[in-house]
Amino acid sequence: MPVFDFNNTPEEKKDPVCTYTAFRSSEPEASPEKPILVLDNSGREWKHHSCGVFENPNKRTAFEFKEEGGAVSADILQIDARFVSLVKWLGEHRINVRLSGQNRADGYAVYRIRETAFGGGTKLSAEDGFLQFMIERLLSSSAPSEDLEDEDQVENGDEMKLTSLQSITDFMTCAGRTLPDNIQLWARRNLAVARSSEVSPEERRHAQRALSIMMNIQWKHNYFEAIDPKEARRILDEELYGMEKVKQRIIETIIQINRTHTLPAYGLLLVGPAGTGKSQIAYAVARILKLPWTTLDMSSINDPEQLTGSSRVYANAKPGIIMEAFSIAGESNLVFIINELDKANSGKGNGNPADVLLTLLDNLGFTDNYMECMVPTVGVYPIATANDKSQISAPLMSRFAVIDIPDYTAEEKKVIFSRFALPKVLRRMSLRAEECIVTPEAVDAVVEKYADTTGIRDLEQAAEHIAANALYQIEVNGVSEVVFTPEMARELLG
Repeated sequence: MPVFDFNNTPEEKKDPVCTYTAFRSSEPEASPEKPILVLDNSGREWKHHSCGVFENPNKRTAFEFKEEGGAVSADILQIDARFVSLVKWLGEHRINVRLSGQNRADGYAVYRIRETAFGGGTKLSAEDGFLQFMIERLLSSSAPSEDLEDEDQVENGDEMKLTSLQSITDFMTCAGRTLPDNIQLWARRNLAVARSSEVSPEERRHAQRALSIMMNIQWKHNYFEAIDPKEARRILDEELYGMEKVKQRIIETIIQINRTHTLPAYGLLLVGPAGTGKSQIAYAVARILKLPWTTLDMSSINDPEQLTGSSRVYANAKPGIIMEAFSIAGESNLVFIINELDKANSGKGNGNPADVLLTLLDNLGFTDNYMECMVPTVGVYPIATANDKSQISAPLMSRFAVIDIPDYTAEEKKVIFSRFALPKVLRRMSLRAEECIVTPEAVDAVVEKYADTTGIRDLEQAAEHIAANALYQIEVNGVSEVVFTPEMARELLG
């Protein structure tokens, strides 16, 4: 990977004391082989754990080690471009830190930076854990767009949230360049409003709340790592019985992601009768993609404002469901599971919720009325479910690759009841298989009873009823096992 110096041009070196080159990286973790920065160790080797402060890089790009004989400086030779602003901020505030690193031929490779509180140095202005939070956020971000051991317990920075104006300001200083350009501009404007004495307290409160929501979301790049098709197939087999055409279509999508390292242009629309496992398929895909997921239940949404949020002109204004989903997930790459898409056209007077979905599905960005900012949606993968695709508008249909989910045959239902539904219930009730036996003829009776219903929900409820009855007989009547015959099954299930 090429390295380059932010402070150099092809004609001249503008800053004669700048010692480092900044390299572009999108590594999700730091290690001795892939460090945050490299310090000069040509004069001496540094300890694995070393304490000190960064010198203000505006004056000198170095780290000042606190040694027994006094302070000793070492120039920064290389630095991950994502961390340039953070190191400058640490230097400007003279914040004491401890480095974890390893001496290599090309320098002391630093892969961990932790705050220490000794020597009367300035404590971080934000709440405890801010530095670790910053480092984790930077490691999960993309490189800025400009040209450019004993393992100790580590604080979990993900547990903190940016809520105070000071912590939000510090975050913008240290990581602002890693945010999308429009969000950087939006954040600066809202910071000005939140600090202003010329606006109402309500406006300041809304601006601070919006900033806290936006800054706590990791705005990730849209590059997706390769997914193991064999592992994907294992997850599908674990979650679904049969449905070979459906599984093949999902594996085809996985292979496409592996080739392009981006999500497909179209989401998935799973169409089929109730109870056929459409939602289960959607959850399995999210698990395969290793993405957080959120659900939108279109049957309960009858006003577009539920999705888009309300304007800040109202005292009780709040973001919409879509923006809240980003906030809860904590990142911009996630699976949106849109249940009952065929109910999306049932708006009541204030517009059509389906129209709002179109902007989300186009991957061109989504604007929430409360946030007043276009948020990137290139990392959003929509998976919708529907019972009747004839009720879905043509514009919505055109945004999806449709997968028809057939109902199960009687033979498939017998296998699902015997191998999946009943064993799962028995495990949950701590019953052994030999304590609750359903004969093949009884299984036939169960499936026959629900022959006129679609899906397998009734079979799962029947398994629950049968297992509960067996547990009752074992506990109350003192029997060692219960064998269900067709007659017993019919009588129990009514």
